Amino acid sequence: MEEVLTVRVPKGTRRKLEKRAKAQNLSLSQYVRRALEMEELLGALEAARLDLVPQARAQGIYTDDDVFSIVS
Repeated sequence: MEEVLTVRVPKGTRRKLEKRAKAQNLSLSQYVRRALEMEELLGALEAARLDLVPQARAQGIYTDDDVFSIVS
């Protein structure tokens, strides 16, 4: 079941969002839902990064090249 969320945006923002949604062949609601899902995903990835970077540093992993040398 879905819930309704009302959001106030600065003047002109709705029109910009509608234009972006139309360009992707989405309704405004679909576009905003996807944007919120993406923001949630990015937050989860950042939290994982903050957790894993100290573990990598403890193992001497500092760069992409370090990772590449381990996996190849």
